[in-house]
Amino acid sequence: MKKITIAIDGHSSCGKSTMAKDLASAIGYIYIDSGAMYRCCTLFAMRNGLIAADGTIDEAEFERRMPEIQVSFKINSQTGRPDTYLNGACVEQEIRSMEVSAHVSPVAALPFVRAAMTAQQQAMGREGGIVMDGRDIGTAVFPDAEMKVFVTASDEIRAQRRYDELMAKGQEADFNEVLANLRERDRIDSTREVAPLRKADDALVLDNSHMTIPEQNQWLLDRFHEKISD
Repeated sequence: MKKITIAIDGHSSCGKSTMAKDLASAIGYIYIDSGAMYRCCTLFAMRNGLIAADGTIDEAEFERRMPEIQVSFKINSQTGRPDTYLNGACVEQEIRSMEVSAHVSPVAALPFVRAAMTAQQQAMGREGGIVMDGRDIGTAVFPDAEMKVFVTASDEIRAQRRYDELMAKGQEADFNEVLANLRERDRIDSTREVAPLRKADDALVLDNSHMTIPEQNQWLLDRFHEKISD
């Protein structure tokens, strides 16, 4: 049976990554976290002094150094989940920090960053059999994906999920700060000039505000089986 490409887009902290990982595991596909790729670009910029204290980005130098950024994913033998690697080094924990979260949307809005990451994503998914989540997977990266899902949930529920995730990892967090950051990311993601966050015309909508993880996983599995049986 031909393997298809599954694109899962949506707002930040909707649980896209969790559901995409679970779906990929259930059907034997490869999972690719596109958001982690933009977080890697942000971490690279922070490490190399390309983002000033006021948030200003040295775009000219950043663009010049983009060829130095290579993102890859490797399965963690203990968790069974893919970890994110920046130029061969695991950065899975570092890229999830609030500091990276505060800068990732402006970085991801830069045309040269999107072009470079889109090229890497398309190369990863050329043969199909992948589940990729992000902001523009079904609209810009894989507009011909056979299955597209757009995920959403209320602001407050998404902020609570993000807050709980940070606290579980032992990271300091303030709920109001997390909520404000989430709303600002939504604004930037939805209004950027290049590949803004939007629902693809042929995407299925999943509002998981009041769904459990098993319920959303079953919903996705049902939609997948419907798609491959068409």
